[in-house]
Amino acid sequence: MSEDKKRGEDAVEDGGPGLVYMPFVVNEELVDKLRLLSYETEFIKPLNMKSMSRHYFAIATNPGEQFFMFTSLAAWLLRTAGKNFEQPQEYDDPNATISSIIAEVKRFNYSVDFPPSKLKQGCGEHCLYVLDRLADEALKHTNFRWGRPEYPEEELEEENIVEDDAELTLNKVEDNIFGMHDDDEEFEDDEPMMDLEGLRKLNLKSNDEKSKPEEIMESTTDAADWKLEVERVLPQLKVTIRTDNKDWRVHVEQMHQHKEGIETSLIETKSYLDKLHDEITRTLEKINSREKYINNQLEHHLVEFRGAQDSLAETKERYRQASGGVTERSRLLAEVTEELEKVKMEMEDRGSSMTDGAPLVKIKQSITQLKKENTQMDIRQGVVEHILLQAKLKDKTSQNKQAHSTNPSSSQYPASY
Repeated sequence: MSEDKKRGEDAVEDGGPGLVYMPFVVNEELVDKLRLLSYETEFIKPLNMKSMSRHYFAIATNPGEQFFMFTSLAAWLLRTAGKNFEQPQEYDDPNATISSIIAEVKRFNYSVDFPPSKLKQGCGEHCLYVLDRLADEALKHTNFRWGRPEYPEEELEEENIVEDDAELTLNKVEDNIFGMHDDDEEFEDDEPMMDLEGLRKLNLKSNDEKSKPEEIMESTTDAADWKLEVERVLPQLKVTIRTDNKDWRVHVEQMHQHKEGIETSLIETKSYLDKLHDEITRTLEKINSREKYINNQLEHHLVEFRGAQDSLAETKERYRQASGGVTERSRLLAEVTEELEKVKMEMEDRGSSMTDGAPLVKIKQSITQLKKENTQMDIRQGVVEHILLQAKLKDKTSQNKQAHSTNPSSSQYPASY
């Protein structure tokens, strides 16, 4: 969450606040591309998965589910783009799966300048980048081409005007003036084009008329016949202008109508607003007067209340100081009590050890045992001394025998000699 927030702040600093919502736009475009690839029948139904929303990969909802959907969708797009890529399983190593997907994306000559750990979340701008690139490659492999957009025709609300064949419309007048016909080419700007040839003939005709004598300009037509002809042609001389909602004259007229309506409504509304203003002013004056009266009546009570508040604050301060001293003395009392308990326990131990005869009995038993052991040691020592004496005597006897055996001359004479 902290990384997304930091990324959003960096985006605002770099390109504006709109970049934070760019993943939502990319996800919507990705869903449109997947629908063009018929992913609902080719991908969703065979794997028994839920259909994705238009912002599925833009918001983190369930990382495990989104990561599995991301890897499965990437594998399907790679197979659609003509690559041999196996469908990942739930128990596969995510690092190996991500590395293989990034390797395939790099083979399409797309730069991947972010660490693979960014794709473990299963959502975000990096996952959308990979899926969007793979969707483009899948569309290229299927030879998909975008068609030209077809804009819907706007239905203009036009007033139903009963046209009379005898009436002359403004369009007919312009056609007669500029020489436009139905068989002429249509221009983008729909500007009237002047018939130069007709204008030249008209100028020649006007020059010829000027060159005629003045006698020929006198009319010989009867006035009654002229009036009848005028009455017959009069309906055709009427010009009917069709109302168009896009015409600026209609907008100006509507603006004038709205202005008149606002002015009439303002006159009536202003009277009500003035009355409301007067009532609010009177009410505020009454409230101010009542407030002043109440303040004057309760001034001494307010002074007493302030004094009581001050005394209460002083009392609370004294109580706080006293309670602090009590707390310190209570702590010291607890320490002294604890030391006293330790001394009592030591005294009880020493008293029990002094009145107890068990150690004396143990000492007597030890002394008796030592005497027995000393007696046994004396006996053993005597036996060892006796053994040593016998060994020495035997050793001397053997030495004497050896001496007599080595000197036979001395052995022939008695010992008295």
